[in-house]
Amino acid sequence: MVRRRKEWFNDEDFWERYAPIMFDDSRWAEVPLAADGVTRLAGLDLYPPESPGPGAEFPPCPPRLLDLCCGFGRMTLEFTRRGFTCTGVDSTESYLKTAAGDAAAENLDIELVRADIRDFVRPACFDLAVNLYVSFGYFADPQDDKQVLLNAYQSLKEGGTLIIETLGKEIAVRDFVKSEWFRRAGCYVLTEYTVIDSWASLRNRWTLLKEGERIEKEFTQRLYAASELRALLLEAGFSRVEIYGGWDESPYDERAEKLIAVGRK
Repeated sequence: MVRRRKEWFNDEDFWERYAPIMFDDSRWAEVPLAADGVTRLAGLDLYPPESPGPGAEFPPCPPRLLDLCCGFGRMTLEFTRRGFTCTGVDSTESYLKTAAGDAAAENLDIELVRADIRDFVRPACFDLAVNLYVSFGYFADPQDDKQVLLNAYQSLKEGGTLIIETLGKEIAVRDFVKSEWFRRAGCYVLTEYTVIDSWASLRNRWTLLKEGERIEKEFTQRLYAASELRALLLEAGFSRVEIYGGWDESPYDERAEKLIAVGRK
């Protein structure tokens, strides 16, 4: 395994303190819709969007799914409920422990791996890999982004699919604000944004105020235009890449809600 220098996302304290802000109830409510979109795009719909209920029959050889940056396991748990065999990978130990506890409470069999997604590879193992909820583009070295895609490509079986959902550069430009205040989970939060290197990246500065305590965190996200992300996926080996602006498979145009890239192996 490559020995790497510590980066901002290796700060466990940050993830624990900011979890209620980043993963509130509205985020959990989005899970079924995102899972519906993922399974449809991957051609792996196992049953209708509503819960299958007790006694549902699953395929004898269920699809294997890799959830990169799985966090609390929101998507990993949902896909497991839908009959997938799931592996969730994340570097934050406390999040994986929470995911494991939730899986145990529902008697769901999930593999959770604490690892850096720049290192995790399991050749020709998975039918589907996902990287969702804007978890792409935070490494200091842009070559690391490509390494993640190379790893995902190698980890997929022939005919497998990688789905990335992120903030597209076009959307970041269209909706840009320098700062905004909001209240969530009993906290006041100030988010401030700075454009870096002609929109190559966006610097985020978050200030959290709660019960007289002030917590600050700064990090940078590399922004990809749809054409740039498509090119990167093709360079990683994917034979075909589709781009969408929402889970309803709407086009990635001036009305797009998000950037969804679908790489086919």
